Amino acid sequence: MTTEAKAFHDSIIVIDGHCDTALDIVGQAWGETEYPPRDILVRGERGHVDVPRLLEAGVSCQTMALFTDTKRVGEATDWTWRLLEGLEGTWARSDSFVPVTTAAGIRAAKAAGRVAGLLAIEGGEAIGTSLAELRAFYDRGLRLMTLTWSRRNAIGRGVTSEGSDGLTPFGLQVVAEMERLGIIVDASHLSDEALADLLSVARRPIVASHSNSRKLCPHPRNLTDDQATRIAATGGLVALTFAGVFVDEVPAKVNLARYLEHLDHMVGIVGADHVGVGSDFDGWTEKFGVVMSDCTGLPGLTAALLERGYSRKDTAAIMGGNWLRVIEQIAG
Repeated sequence: MTTEAKAFHDSIIVIDGHCDTALDIVGQAWGETEYPPRDILVRGERGHVDVPRLLEAGVSCQTMALFTDTKRVGEATDWTWRLLEGLEGTWARSDSFVPVTTAAGIRAAKAAGRVAGLLAIEGGEAIGTSLAELRAFYDRGLRLMTLTWSRRNAIGRGVTSEGSDGLTPFGLQVVAEMERLGIIVDASHLSDEALADLLSVARRPIVASHSNSRKLCPHPRNLTDDQATRIAATGGLVALTFAGVFVDEVPAKVNLARYLEHLDHMVGIVGADHVGVGSDFDGWTEKFGVVMSDCTGLPGLTAALLERGYSRKDTAAIMGGNWLRVIEQIAG
């Protein structure tokens, strides 16, 4: 990476729209191996994200998702509160990693040399069948929610769950309440039918926080060109993920170059103003292939975009500016 590219990267707002690192904070690592809790305020070699590495990587804002694994679905609400308390405890001990709820908060953190943390929930199991629970999480800082994980919940059908239904009547109420409150509606993991239902009722920008192109990698979790186009038409964005299974069917072919093919394709479909980054750091395992080993690789993505001929304006938009716009439009 050139000195000029690094300086440019450090000057722009860089936002990662999705990671599962909150699991590590409480000792529930993603994958087959159990690990003890990890203090993400200390630089480590395990995992993809910690605050010292985020600072090194020039990340302005890291979206922190609270995820419920299948084995905990029966206790999803309590588990999500436990994850949130662990994350809040981390914020309380740090001057460098600060919770934010607005675009202005992200800008202020950037100006102060800090990393902003934006609170998200991955999977509406966390709210059960209660709009009051959604409001309670909003009051504690929730500003993005992925409606389903790949399974079915009270909101709708996830992408790997059998059936042909989409969003439920309760799910439609959840979308309307999220839009009213100012919580970003995230379409990643939805079944095609549920996504179609969402697109038919959305009145504000929606996002896919960590999804790639189904045309380049035919995984059902990825988006068709038409789906991506319709998400962009809401004013939202598609954030491309580093999770190898969504980059290429062959793990050996997963690398930054292959990821950039997804990015080029998505920009060609929806334009540079509707593409972002949603790494899914700490939410995938290396056996499916590696785009980058941890968050310190993000400056290299900025450099690669510039080398590929993207303008500084478009590079800044993709690396965080588009996320910032959507956050400002929805959350303030």
